[in-house]
Amino acid sequence: MSLMKEIRQYPVEKNSVAMWWLGQSGYIFKTSEGTLTSVDMYLTDSCAALVPGMNFSRKVPVLIQPEELDVDIYTCTHNHQDHTDPFTVRGLRNKDTAHFVGPHPSCEVYRAENVESGRIVPTWPQRELELRDVKITGTFALPTDDSDLNHMGFVYQFGGGPRIYVTGDTDFSELLFSVEKQKPDIVITVINGGFNNLSHWEAAEVCGKIKPKVAIPCHYDMFPDNSIDPKQFKATLGLRAPDVPYHELRHGEPFLFRK
Repeated sequence: MSLMKEIRQYPVEKNSVAMWWLGQSGYIFKTSEGTLTSVDMYLTDSCAALVPGMNFSRKVPVLIQPEELDVDIYTCTHNHQDHTDPFTVRGLRNKDTAHFVGPHPSCEVYRAENVESGRIVPTWPQRELELRDVKITGTFALPTDDSDLNHMGFVYQFGGGPRIYVTGDTDFSELLFSVEKQKPDIVITVINGGFNNLSHWEAAEVCGKIKPKVAIPCHYDMFPDNSIDPKQFKATLGLRAPDVPYHELRHGEPFLFRK
């Protein structure tokens, strides 16, 4: 059975959320009502030739082909190609069955790849959206370079149950601490430190201020020239946020969180 079919058939009880990590910052979340929300799907190897002289060939297998992806809400945090991948969007067969959510530059990619305009939903920090049984609130992120000045994160609330904060790519700023007011149960944070993203030290500091029930690292696994050992984040979390449990996901394996 394909991973996409496994996800569609996976049972999720009330006040819970299931998630699957597909590599880098790409996740699929499932509610108890069966709604599937994705974030930052990078399901090709399109970044391999993006930066001359650097190795951005993908290390993680493509676990779901773009044409097999079947989600209800497709979200992107910003316009970097490993987050809003035009080749992934181009390959989707289900363009007419999903809401495509993101900041305006991501929405421009959706349009360029022939996503129906009525399915495109622009968003920005502090905007709240309610799509099916998922509430999506945009959060602050500090852009990491001047190629895209519209970075953001998301807090997702699933069926009135768990809240998950996805940082997206972001440089460090104390404004990231403001997410604490939304009381996320889980923080999924970049930790790689390269290209001006949060380092594992900075990510641990953010988690220490927000105080989630679980901290999950991401954005360290995909590219040979932009990697880090997540155990460094685990160790630093123990120093800077000792009350925040660490959890490391495995690619393609379900993680069920009960509120």
